[in-house]
Amino acid sequence: MSDWQALDLELEKWRAAGRTAELWWRDDDAADTGPELDRLLALHREIAMPLALAIVPAHATAALAERLAVEPGVDLLQHGYAHVNHATPGEGKKIELGPHRPAMIVLGELGTGWLALERLFGNRPLGVMVPPWNRIAPALVPTLPEIGFTGLSTFGARPRAQPVRGLRQINTHVDLIDWKSGRGFAGEEACLAVLVASLARARRESGEPVGILSHHLAMDDRAWDFLRSFWERTGTMSGMHVRSAHELFAAKKSDGGETRA
Repeated sequence: MSDWQALDLELEKWRAAGRTAELWWRDDDAADTGPELDRLLALHREIAMPLALAIVPAHATAALAERLAVEPGVDLLQHGYAHVNHATPGEGKKIELGPHRPAMIVLGELGTGWLALERLFGNRPLGVMVPPWNRIAPALVPTLPEIGFTGLSTFGARPRAQPVRGLRQINTHVDLIDWKSGRGFAGEEACLAVLVASLARARRESGEPVGILSHHLAMDDRAWDFLRSFWERTGTMSGMHVRSAHELFAAKKSDGGETRA
């Protein structure tokens, strides 16, 4: 059975259950304009698929704001603060929003980052935190609603839809880049296998949307080619619906308070 046949079979199970699988697309590390961003935005327009762009506030430029002003269909998310690793030497995994600094300093940076995005993009950014390297200290998660965030997006199966009251978590699951082995394209077979497994888990257990993760600044031509063919092909499949970030994260807080999403 081919990988695409396995995807068809999984979607058939969704249809048989009278359900529709949900996909979404997040691209990380935006900060400035350039040919890679132009390529991403051109693909977004050509395939007409919703795109969520995670922006690094400390490095975001006025040129980026001007470029995205003519792309109203792109959802904007906050990608940490400066995408700086604060893990101790030898720790292995990189993390910006970790336990290595006082929580008030980390939260202060996130607030400063949000203000920077507001100055550049007005009310367009959603109140969704995308931690750099998809990692955040568990102790920081409950504080996100306290500083105005209504959404969290990392990588892999989420523990629950709402990790804390007032915060909705919607993750990505399929990374197009193999970061551990040369930072090249992970391969069609590997990407589709992870996609099918994630859809099956969502069908059996969580029902969560499944996210495709791209990095426009780091992808090789094979990853770009797969991204295009993937969206062109899945866009015609029944049993699956591609949703935008603002649709997925839109939710009113039960206390009636104002939200950023």
